[in-house]
Amino acid sequence: MHSDAYGDRAGAAGHPAPARLPEEVADRMGAAEPRDELVAALTRLHGMLLEEPTAPGTLEQLTRITRRVVPAADAAGVSTIDADGTTITTAATDPVVETADALQYDLEEGPCLSAWASAGLQRLDDTAADTRWPAWSAAAHDLGIRSVLSAPLVHGGETLGALKVYARGPGVFSAVDEHLLALVAGTAAALLAGGRRPTAPPLLSSALHEVLAHRQLVDRATGVLMERHGTGSAAARRRLEETAAATDRTPEQVARELLGELGA
Repeated sequence: MHSDAYGDRAGAAGHPAPARLPEEVADRMGAAEPRDELVAALTRLHGMLLEEPTAPGTLEQLTRITRRVVPAADAAGVSTIDADGTTITTAATDPVVETADALQYDLEEGPCLSAWASAGLQRLDDTAADTRWPAWSAAAHDLGIRSVLSAPLVHGGETLGALKVYARGPGVFSAVDEHLLALVAGTAAALLAGGRRPTAPPLLSSALHEVLAHRQLVDRATGVLMERHGTGSAAARRRLEETAAATDRTPEQVARELLGELGA
């Protein structure tokens, strides 16, 4: 994707200009979602940004527009951090999104958190075969979710949250869908940034930073164990957790010790 897909391109009064649909995306979309209709949806979102950036209805409309712009999606949602530093789903088109998001926060893993932490789009083609977020993917599969796309909401160099779409079938989303979600995410990031008060705490709170740091530590240690023992991600994670339980420590403590031994 182009680096300005989430961009900060400014229009009048510091607001981003309505997003333009890349020609290669428009050419490949086909009749299911005509180009003019998609541009109209993005223009409507831009108008919402100018009028009521913080209204609850605006965020609900954002999720509906996102689902429409990415026609392969069965559900969409947007996540931010509340004033207390707790990760929440601000708006969603379906209760399954709220359930799936809550599982990510409880398990401290998943494509939405990874998109948030890395400021990069995350694509999961099949929860039945995923090894990056095994616990969350298994739980999401039980909810009927098979495919996921999650894009960070980046504005002014700050990650404000994540926008995501889910589908019931495997392998549903394509590179075209990545482009489409990125277009909406760019406008949505400006929407959220425009609604923030100067005195509001950073949306990516220290609490979430700590959670993501722990997750990265465990993931690195899991990779070491996979290579050392020739096992898959799930088996390596179980080995790490079993060691932690046997020594009355947390998985993070065991991971830190393992990586320290390697000088990693």
